Amino acid sequence: MLRSIPFALCVACALPAVAATLRVGPGETYARVADAARAARDGDTVEIAAGEYRRDVAVWTQKRLTIRGLGSGAVLIADGADAESKAIWVIRNGDFAVENVEFRGARVPDLNGAGIRFEGGRLRVRNSRFFDNEMGILTGNDETSQIVVEGSEFAAPARQRCGGDSIPHLLYVGRIARAEIVGSHFHDGWCGHLLKSRAAETVVRDNRLDDGDKGEASYELEFPNGGVARVVGNTIAQSPLTQNPILIRYGAEGAHWRRNSLLLERNTLIDRRPRGGVFLALSILAPKDVVARDNKLVGNGSFDPAYRLESRLHQP
Repeated sequence: MLRSIPFALCVACALPAVAATLRVGPGETYARVADAARAARDGDTVEIAAGEYRRDVAVWTQKRLTIRGLGSGAVLIADGADAESKAIWVIRNGDFAVENVEFRGARVPDLNGAGIRFEGGRLRVRNSRFFDNEMGILTGNDETSQIVVEGSEFAAPARQRCGGDSIPHLLYVGRIARAEIVGSHFHDGWCGHLLKSRAAETVVRDNRLDDGDKGEASYELEFPNGGVARVVGNTIAQSPLTQNPILIRYGAEGAHWRRNSLLLERNTLIDRRPRGGVFLALSILAPKDVVARDNKLVGNGSFDPAYRLESRLHQP
């Protein structure tokens, strides 16, 4: 004989679990971020009290999660520790938001230790900071993944070996579906690029990519495998100490994506090299696929002569 189940109980059983807020910090339920990372469930929010967290590395594998630093922000200092020999935080295969967190000092044996290693899914980083890492953010090559970076700061990568597989980029986006970088500040690079993207679509809007007077970055902005790139409303400036005379480089390693184009609009491009550099160098685009308009040029730089873009830009 079948027993009937009370209606109220049936409804309760059908309801999804209520999302929780997990708090990390002195006197909170979790003293360490790593403990909260293991305990968090899909849909939860992890709030981290302001202050320093040393050797507190974590792997995040939830399907949906918000991680938020409170007050003046949570500061994660690697201090010789790493997650999976990759990063301070490894994030994979979910929909994540990271807000108001600082990442410092990532080092791994392969010399590409990141503040965040993003390996798949969707990631939104807001109001966060990346200093003294071998890589600020490093993504994987999952071609369905997306990343958005808003209002964040990247600077001063680790000064170790420069060359081969050890080139410290402040933000390195792999072959993913889409990257959008908005309202962020990149400065004081060394050896590597301020921003490098291999994504199928990249939007770089209203940022300041300025290596200052003492930075030693290579390119300020690179799209090595082409794709659809929209670069709008940015200040992009190279240092007189730059290790490469080119500010923006497109397609140096050949096309990977079916669609390839570049929009360069309403940017201020600053060349501080005494002998003059190159504002833009292009390798794989036909002239019809390049739109450059209403940009302000400062300094002695030039454009790739094959594209004759000078006549289409507004010089000071």
